[in-house]
Amino acid sequence: MKTIDAAGKSLGRVATEIAMSLMGKTSAKFQRHVYSGFPVKVVNASKIRITNKKLEEITHKRYSGYRGGLRILKGTETAEKKGMKELVKLAVFQMLPGNKLRREMMKNLKIED
Repeated sequence: MKTIDAAGKSLGRVATEIAMSLMGKTSAKFQRHVYSGFPVKVVNASKIRITNKKLEEITHKRYSGYRGGLRILKGTETAEKKGMKELVKLAVFQMLPGNKLRREMMKNLKIED
């Protein structure tokens, strides 16, 4: 299991490092169609360096399944309700390839505050 310390690093830099490890691109036996990565544990997710202006710019969508149920949430709302670990999770999710292996990769991600 690879451990990544997120204290003092920016959100994007941490997310790319996590995504590369989950995909397995850091190992020599990388195959695009097979999960060849390893589990990743992130510590100190609440100590990520991010400005308030950047938190306002970050948006993500949440859909309830009903008509008119699309909500566009700002990063500040998400950080208040679910914490910075949810923002890290969303950033990594968007950086992974959108195929059947994405869910398997996300299962191998553990984030701690």
